[in-house]
Amino acid sequence: MAATTAPPARTPKKPEPVLENFYNLKQATVRLGLATEDPEDKRGQDWLRRGVNRKPKDGPRFPCHRMAGQLMFSDTDLAEIAALMRNKVDGRSKPRRRRRPAAAVITG
Repeated sequence: MAATTAPPARTPKKPEPVLENFYNLKQATVRLGLATEDPEDKRGQDWLRRGVNRKPKDGPRFPCHRMAGQLMFSDTDLAEIAALMRNKVDGRSKPRRRRRPAAAVITG
């Protein structure tokens, strides 16, 4: 019986890179709705920075890019951050206490 050779292996094509919109730290907080476009409004910036630098034991790190010494966030990164934080309860909030319904008074 003659030996047959296997057909050459197909190499999967790599998807072509697509350039996304990138946002610096301030623009990312505005895009996420954490701050306004006012230059003095710094809300959310520290939260994003801490999320990027978080240790793995404290939870998932926020995805980002570091370009020219800055944190930059793509549209995909911001979508992932929003998905990670969806319905997340922070450590400060506590569950609400449920009130027991009042006992029904039976009159006869």
